[in-house]
Amino acid sequence: QVQLVESGGGLVQAGGSLRLSCAASGSIFRVNVMGWYRQAPGKQRELVASITNRDSTNYSDSVRGRFTISRDNAKNMVYLQMNSLRPEDTAVYYCYADVKSGFWEPSNDYWGQGTQVTVSS
Repeated sequence: QVQLVESGGGLVQAGGSLRLSCAASGSIFRVNVMGWYRQAPGKQRELVASITNRDSTNYSDSVRGRFTISRDNAKNMVYLQMNSLRPEDTAVYYCYADVKSGFWEPSNDYWGQGTQVTVSS
């Protein structure tokens, strides 16, 4: 099994910054893509940003230029630096990882429990 644990959420004023962290642990042979989704009340979960194990990144249009995703492959961690936060960024942010638990095993997606980010106007 693989566990993802997020940290770093909280309450911030518009224009402020937060940094989210997510650590993957457990039965890990290789972590492929890691990333962040978010879900606001009454809305569908949406991709925020993702990063491959070769540091190729992808961002949603709504956060490009304000958020930066990065990872530490040695620690199986992924980070999301969020700057110039807006009230519309308020959501629960979920970490995910595509993980192989063994050389011959297929990869599976794992999710964290979510961390609340609230941006006040």
